[in-house]
Amino acid sequence: MKKHNFNAGPSILPRIAIENTAKAILDLNNSGLSILEISHRSKDFQAIIDEAVALFKEILNIPEGYHVLFLGGGASMQFCMVPYNLMSKKVAYLETGVWAKKAIKEAKLFGEVAIIGSSADKNFSYIPKDYKIPEDADYFHFTSNNTIYGTEIHEDPISPVPMVCDMSSDILSRPIDVSKYAIIYGGAQKNAGPAGVTFVIIREDVLGKVERVIPSMLNYKTHIDGGSMFNTPPCLPIFAMKETLKWVKEMGGVAKMREINHEKANMLYEAIDNSRMFVGTAEKSSRSVMNVCFVMKEQYKDKEADFISFAQSKGMIGLKGHRSVGGFRASVYNALPKESVLALIDVIKEYEKLNA
Repeated sequence: MKKHNFNAGPSILPRIAIENTAKAILDLNNSGLSILEISHRSKDFQAIIDEAVALFKEILNIPEGYHVLFLGGGASMQFCMVPYNLMSKKVAYLETGVWAKKAIKEAKLFGEVAIIGSSADKNFSYIPKDYKIPEDADYFHFTSNNTIYGTEIHEDPISPVPMVCDMSSDILSRPIDVSKYAIIYGGAQKNAGPAGVTFVIIREDVLGKVERVIPSMLNYKTHIDGGSMFNTPPCLPIFAMKETLKWVKEMGGVAKMREINHEKANMLYEAIDNSRMFVGTAEKSSRSVMNVCFVMKEQYKDKEADFISFAQSKGMIGLKGHRSVGGFRASVYNALPKESVLALIDVIKEYEKLNA
């Protein structure tokens, strides 16, 4: 039976990236060595990391003055590194879900955090619209896509202060204007590669403005100077990321990704909106293109576990909603084929015929 991978992360990857990574594990470039055992200081690995950086810059049209870093620690480490490096007195954050709250918690260790907009009043089911960014803030931080609640900021905001974004789950899914941002960061394990590597796109001129002493490993300048190799980098995830970036480029880049992803998400949302048993959880204007979250209508709530079992029997993997919200979540990242979305829609319709 074919499996359809709707996992939220680690998530589906392009098949060609998986196959090429598997080959490199056995033998990298006919070297007789595995990517798992070569030196990160070797010419072979330097070529890999250089290509990954170049692909990031090309695909996202990253301007001069920016660096692309590959680090450890996940986006969660960036929740700390961003304020450590950029915050002097006061910063502004948008509170749109669990990961935004975690970022806010870390920033509060370094100074005043102004929460300028929040959707906590409706269980993060929408993106706040009428917020004002204080001009005396050291930076403005937001999370572009909220995987748990299925909401997304679809356009680059305009900010009077340096702008920082956690793009863990929608990077490479659409064009962005990198020049509007001071830092873009994220864990790779949604659209950019496997778990284990974190990408950071950083404009160098925002650094060096805080008075505190920053530990070497938490200082962005350390990793810029070291070319992401101050310490041993996550070599295998970087290789797999490079292969994923090659696939994105070959598919037509982020503009093509946006077109494909909108088609998949719109099809699925339409099926849910027309359903007799299911209903979406996010406000329509705030719906994520990456994570489609939905639940059973009230009269069918007792059938949620049964639907998960039914869907699994049809090859649907990873549909269970996050433990904090329940229901269902279909993650339709770049590498998920349209075929899988159509298969899920058929499962929804078949289940309704049997149970509605």
